[in-house]
Amino acid sequence: MSLRSAVLDVGYRSVLRPALFRAHGGDPELIHESLIAFLGGLGPAARAALRVLSGRPTSPVTVAGIRFPGRVGVAAGLDKDARAVEAWSALGFGFAELGTVTALAQPGNDRPRLYRLRGSRAIINRMGFNNAGATAMADRLRGLGVRRGELTCGIPLGISIGKSKVTPVEEAVPDYVASLRTLAPYADYVAINVSSPNTPGLRTLQEGDLLRELLTSLTREASQVVHPLGPVPIFVKIAPDLTDAQIDEVVGVVTDAGAGGIIATNTTLAREGLAPADLPRASEVGGLSGAPLTARALEVVRRITASTTLPVMGVGGIMTPDDAERMVDAGARLVQLYTGFIYSGSGLVAAINARRLGRTT
Repeated sequence: MSLRSAVLDVGYRSVLRPALFRAHGGDPELIHESLIAFLGGLGPAARAALRVLSGRPTSPVTVAGIRFPGRVGVAAGLDKDARAVEAWSALGFGFAELGTVTALAQPGNDRPRLYRLRGSRAIINRMGFNNAGATAMADRLRGLGVRRGELTCGIPLGISIGKSKVTPVEEAVPDYVASLRTLAPYADYVAINVSSPNTPGLRTLQEGDLLRELLTSLTREASQVVHPLGPVPIFVKIAPDLTDAQIDEVVGVVTDAGAGGIIATNTTLAREGLAPADLPRASEVGGLSGAPLTARALEVVRRITASTTLPVMGVGGIMTPDDAERMVDAGARLVQLYTGFIYSGSGLVAAINARRLGRTT
């Protein structure tokens, strides 16, 4: 661990995290909203100071034609409406994935819908794609001067899109296409979320024929947008709960459709690996993220990279620098943080950057 990451780690674990976790009566969602609002309110001077403290990304890599200054990024779900988009590079991240956003604005599922399982270093959420909609995100990014390929916020920006809850599964294709059309001018890549467990019927879109229809339509739509960099790369985010046969089928469909790559994995419906103190929460509906997902996410990445040269972003249970290094060793070109960032802060980002992942690839 570098001196910078050690200082950040101690400061976060001993001072900032205890204060955050006590705020708003301990309500995880209100705490999250306050944190995003705080980061979004930082001015240029504050972001510059934060960048000095957090350090810069390391180990640049080109994936799907995109030059990433670092291999560790923000996972979808942390910044659903691009509220903190200017702050992520100042925290040492090499890219950020915004969203998941839907064509139609929606409130998501009823609260409470976010649970922190501290003994397990995990989170259960059933947010349900709460967001202000694709048009609102496009307006915000346009107002910030964000354009694809220009790194206005210092790092590449991915945008995760999902199906609007009121849209029937059989009408999912035009719903996704509408979001892609609205947001493609501002995205360095687009992630297709067909794997959240919190929107009824969504995971059926991972099935062969449905996924093939969806990706064919999206890649066709992307190819019709004239841009000096060519069509925006499309990544497909899959669930950790797929069988090996289902994973192999997804890889085949993604390859045939000409998509840019795969993001593995989303949250899990499984509840293995919880600490005894957290077992009362096991019955909560929603997706589980964090340390209990570490081993399974790694297995899925290994399965994918053993059978394809498509680039993979590894996400799920990356709680330590060792977890990130194992992901890259398994073939992931990039890694993303969500729960690990909640529990360890920017010290984890700095510690992963200090490893200089993939420096021999």
